[in-house]
Amino acid sequence: MSGTIFSIIPPIIAILMVLLTRRVLLSLGVGILSAALILANFSLIDTIKVIIEAIKTIFVADGGLNTWNIFILLFLILLGIITALISISGGSRAFGEWAQKRVKSRAGAQFTAAFLGILIFIDDYFNALAVGQISRPITDRQGVSRAKLAYIIDSTSAPVCVVSPISSWGAYIIAMIGSILAAHGVTEYTPLSAFMMMIPMNFYVVAALLMVLVVAYFEINIGSMKVHETRAKEEGVVFDPNKQPLGDLKEELPVSEKGSIGNLVWPIITLVIGTVTSMLWTGYQGLQGEEGVEATLITMFEYTDVAKSLVYGALIGLVVTLILYFMKGINSSYLPKGFLHGAKSMLPAIYILIFAWVIVDLIGQVGTGEYLAGLVKQSNMDTAYLPVILFLLGGIMAFATGTSWGTFGIMLPIAGEITAATDISMILPAMAAVLAGAVLGDHCSPISDTTILSSTGAGSHHIDHVVTQLPYAILSGAIAAIGYLILGFTGSIILGLFVTLGLLAVFVIIYKKRTASS
Repeated sequence: MSGTIFSIIPPIIAILMVLLTRRVLLSLGVGILSAALILANFSLIDTIKVIIEAIKTIFVADGGLNTWNIFILLFLILLGIITALISISGGSRAFGEWAQKRVKSRAGAQFTAAFLGILIFIDDYFNALAVGQISRPITDRQGVSRAKLAYIIDSTSAPVCVVSPISSWGAYIIAMIGSILAAHGVTEYTPLSAFMMMIPMNFYVVAALLMVLVVAYFEINIGSMKVHETRAKEEGVVFDPNKQPLGDLKEELPVSEKGSIGNLVWPIITLVIGTVTSMLWTGYQGLQGEEGVEATLITMFEYTDVAKSLVYGALIGLVVTLILYFMKGINSSYLPKGFLHGAKSMLPAIYILIFAWVIVDLIGQVGTGEYLAGLVKQSNMDTAYLPVILFLLGGIMAFATGTSWGTFGIMLPIAGEITAATDISMILPAMAAVLAGAVLGDHCSPISDTTILSSTGAGSHHIDHVVTQLPYAILSGAIAAIGYLILGFTGSIILGLFVTLGLLAVFVIIYKKRTASS
C-alpha cells in the first residue's frame, strides 16, 4: 500500500486528530500507529518493530549516531538553560523595563518581533528560537499574546530563509537548482542568478511577510486569535492559563535585582555571532576534500552543519551567560535550579519534536510525497496552470509530511521535468511556485518542526499557535495562488506580483470597513 492513495491516510488522521482533540502527542501517536500498520501490512508484531526502528533512527543512523537530531535536541536544552539563567540574573526583567520605555505600543512590540525575524535570516530553527528569546519580554510587557508572537515568528522565519541566498535554506536550494538546470541543459543563467530571479516570483513569501506587518499595524485578529489577543489586552494574560506553553518555565525562579539588560543582550548577541561563525567554520570543513569547489560564502553555507553549529553557538552563549552571572555577584546556589528547570522547560517541545520526526520518517516510508507528486506527473495540464498547481500541491505535500525541505527534494526535480517536457521557459516560475507552496504547507502543518519550534520560541501552546496561524496562512496562500494564475496565463512576473499586492490591500480595506461598522 506504500505509494498509493492509502499513503495519505496517516498524515490525514494525525492532522485531523490534532485539530479536533488539541492533544498533540496522542494525535501524532495515532498517526504513527496508522503509518506503521500500513508498512507492516497490519501485522501487530511487525508494526511494533517498524515503530521501534523509526524511533531508533532518530538517534542512530547509518551505523552511527544521528548527530543532526541529537544536536538539535541538545541545542533546545542549552537554550532552555540559557533562558533560565538570564531570568535568574535579572536580564529578562531589566530588558523588559528598558524596552517598555522605548517600545510603547502593542504594534511597536509586534513590529520589533517582525523586523528581528526578517533580520535573523541565517536559519529557520535559529530564527524561531532566538527571535522568541529577544521578543518575548517586549511583547509580554505590551500585552501581546504568545499566539500572536508565535505567528509573527513563524511567518517571518521560513519565508525570509527561503529567499535568502546566504542561509542554510538558500544554499540547499541553490545546490538543487544547479543540478536541475544542468540536467535539462539550461545554461543561460547560473544557479545563483536563477535563485535571485526566483525571489520576486515567490508570491507567498511576499504575501506572508506583508500580512505580518499589516496584522501588526491594523490590529487584524481573525478567528481564535481574537480570543487570545482580547485576553492579553484586557486581562494581561498572554497565554491560556489552562494549557502549558512550550519552552516556558513551569515555576517561578528567583530573580536578581543586580542584573542589567547586558545579562540578556550579550548572551543573545554571542549566540548569534557564535552560531554564524560556527556555520562558516563547519561549512569550510565540509568543503575540504571537495575537488573543484571554491570556498565562498555561499558554498560554505551549502556545506555547513547547521545542527552542530547551533550547539557550538549555544555553548559559547552559555559560557558568556555564566561569566556575566558571576560578574554580577549573583547567588551561585541558584545555578543548579536554573540548569534543571531550564532543561525541563524544553521537555514538552522535545517530546513533540521526537514524535513529529517519527511520523515524518514513517510518512516518507509509506510514500505520501511520491504519491502526491505522481498525480502531477500523470496529468496532462495546460502549462498556464502549472505554477498554481505546483504551488497548491507543494502546499499539500508539506502540510501532509511536515517538511518543506522534503517537499523541495521531491517537487523541484518534478517541476524541472514537467517544464522540460512542455515549456522550458516556465522552469523558474514552476520552481518558485514549489518553494512558495512548501513554505505555505509548512506554516499550516501541526507536525512541522519549524511550527513546533516557533511555538517553543514564543512560549505558546503548540496547538494554539497552529489554529491561530491557519487563517492568516490560508489567506496569504489564496492571494498567492491567484498571483500564480496571473503569472501562468500572462507570463508576467510584475503583473502577478502587482495582483498579489493589490489583493492584500483589498483584504485590509474590507477588514477595516467591517470592523468599523460592527
